[in-house]
Amino acid sequence: MRTFHVELKKVVDDSYEIEIGFELEKKLIADLQQGLAGNIRKFAVITDSIVKDLYANQILTLLQESGYTAELFVMEAGEKSKTRKTKEQIEDAMLEKGFRRDCCIIAVGGGVVTDLAGFVAGTFGRGVPFINYATTLLAAADASVGGKTAVDTPLATNLIGIFNQPEKVYIDIATWKTLPSRQLSSGMAETIKHACMASKDFFNYINEHMEEILNVEKEPCEKIASENCRIKYEVVMKDERESGLREILNLGHTVGRAIETVSDYRLLHGEALSIGMVAEVTLANRLGYVTEAEKEEVIALYAKANLPTAIPDYINREELVQKLYTDKKVKNGTLRFVVQKGIGNIVEFEDGIFATPIEEAVAREIIMQI
Repeated sequence: MRTFHVELKKVVDDSYEIEIGFELEKKLIADLQQGLAGNIRKFAVITDSIVKDLYANQILTLLQESGYTAELFVMEAGEKSKTRKTKEQIEDAMLEKGFRRDCCIIAVGGGVVTDLAGFVAGTFGRGVPFINYATTLLAAADASVGGKTAVDTPLATNLIGIFNQPEKVYIDIATWKTLPSRQLSSGMAETIKHACMASKDFFNYINEHMEEILNVEKEPCEKIASENCRIKYEVVMKDERESGLREILNLGHTVGRAIETVSDYRLLHGEALSIGMVAEVTLANRLGYVTEAEKEEVIALYAKANLPTAIPDYINREELVQKLYTDKKVKNGTLRFVVQKGIGNIVEFEDGIFATPIEEAVAREIIMQI
């Protein structure tokens, strides 16, 4: 028997910039002309049925007017489109249009678009570069840092995907002005979550400036976009592949993601997360890590953002309890929760361990309570 050793050691620099500003379409084109995507001249612009007419068509036109070859690929808007089937349809359409390995993907939209487009980029031609042009507050808060791309299945959300870092991210705050108020509030859920886990000062800032944020005023919106990126970056920098610390970004998501799925996506991600955070802070209070006053303060801030804080009557709560077991933090069939410590911190249960086992009976009791 013979053995041949294949030695492959990689040193990869996946660094990238996040640009925060207003009306960044022309800046994107200028960056491409200055080599952001190297010598690539062919671009696949992936977007959804709502963002297509609002922003993606304009970016497509600017690309074509600048001498680039560009095509638009459109999915139906909404979480229900974040599937393997949609990924397959976009890949097939790109192949039919003659796209091969010499292309770059530009994702224009919210978190569903950037998640799916980043996944497509990671597998198409065994990997092509991509750029995110985020058009929602939720994408600015949740999808701009970290490189997690994925699709959902009927059994679970975000469990099929890859880590894939973009060439650059643009957070165009001007696009928030066209968001329905419900979508803008939904985006606040991840922002408040970041404050709960990492910064009481940021929590207080959100509380003091909620009205200006929901009115998309320049200074507070730039502030929350920047703080979201900073907080998430400080976690991802220490744990890019989610081996420990990065689990804290799932604060509130054990219940939140389960509610989102059981609601058949009648609830937006942020709305489901808001309820998940109510469940989480209730658990934290029960475990002695959050005072009653702190619990009420967190719940009140979610309500101030016009987000739900109770499970809708149409949700089957027993089905919801069972759906908790599809959460990616489950180990050996045991539910595990990330728990906040006061406002602005997270419980580290052991060295490098940020999620704790919770009995199903306890989870059920809290779900029945809210």
